[in-house]
Amino acid sequence: MIPCKKFYNALIRNGIGFFTGVPDSLLKDFCAYVTDNTPEEKNIIAANEGNAVALASGYHLATGKAGLVYMQNSGFGNTVNPLTSLADEEVYSIPMLLLIGWRGGPTAKDEPQHKKMGKITLELLQTLEIPYEILGENYAETIKNAAAHMKSRKSPYAIVVKNDTFEKYELRSKKETNYGLNREDAINLIVPLLDENGIIVSTTGMTSRELFEIREAGKEGHEKDFLTVGCMGHSSSIALTLAAEKPGNDVYCLDGDGALIMHMGALAIIGQLKPKNFKHIVFNNFAHDSVGGQPTAAYNINIPAIAKANGYTDAFSAETREDIISKIEDMKEMDGPVLLEIKVNKGARKNLGRPTTTPIQNKEAFMGFLKG
Repeated sequence: MIPCKKFYNALIRNGIGFFTGVPDSLLKDFCAYVTDNTPEEKNIIAANEGNAVALASGYHLATGKAGLVYMQNSGFGNTVNPLTSLADEEVYSIPMLLLIGWRGGPTAKDEPQHKKMGKITLELLQTLEIPYEILGENYAETIKNAAAHMKSRKSPYAIVVKNDTFEKYELRSKKETNYGLNREDAINLIVPLLDENGIIVSTTGMTSRELFEIREAGKEGHEKDFLTVGCMGHSSSIALTLAAEKPGNDVYCLDGDGALIMHMGALAIIGQLKPKNFKHIVFNNFAHDSVGGQPTAAYNINIPAIAKANGYTDAFSAETREDIISKIEDMKEMDGPVLLEIKVNKGARKNLGRPTTTPIQNKEAFMGFLKG
């Protein structure tokens, strides 16, 4: 395994001292080291991966230097437009180093949402004509090759990272919270309060896993829940058209702060269409919790105010058990779109499982419930 400190120092020696991106589970140790050892203005945790490419482009325009963009390959698709229409040699020719966590790689057993991108990650880099290396013990040589390419060709270069490449590193600069509940406690609290015919669309990551296990523990079916296991940031858009097409059911989107920020423009479309049965619940732990606990921009924004500015009928916040129950009961009686931000602590159970049904089984059961 590669020590994060040695990899970081090799980057610095080769003139790479600006970092931006979206944290990834395979890169979480390196990202944590960067967070602890880089000034905030030189390590910008972006809203999404395309945003990070644009940030690295601005950095190059200002300094003439190449920055590093870190991401999971599942978010690589978000970069295709700015990579081809901004950074490409045939457009502005902007160098940057792409550090890509390779989920779903050929030797890795992984979740369904990572299989397709795992298969095509290298092919996609080839299609985009971005040279790459798979990171190994000769990391210093790999970084030198990347630096030489970026200097001579003035274009992106990629380093692809397999599972267990970096040594463990624990984030030291954690921002602690002291709310009454964690996310799973809050989901466990609110699910029994929802309408019998209420539909749930849950965001990717721990939220969907916790919802699945809560249903299992209560010996309930899963047919009312659409578990969005991939496409981070798009659960609210899925829920929006469900609400529009199924006006007889309240539709509850269980979202997260990182996912909300990733594609925040969806709020404007929700506010424009104004489905009365759309109920948006955002669990805000101020972190990319499942990929190392890196902070999100939620510390600096007012989520309810943003929702109301985008046309939501109302939006409010809660953090105690009693206030959450009260706000859920109010929300059920209100015309939407309405948003409830629930402030929770970071963290999840170490023995938290994953859905035992396949995405296809989830979809078919969910569609069956809607038809019924």
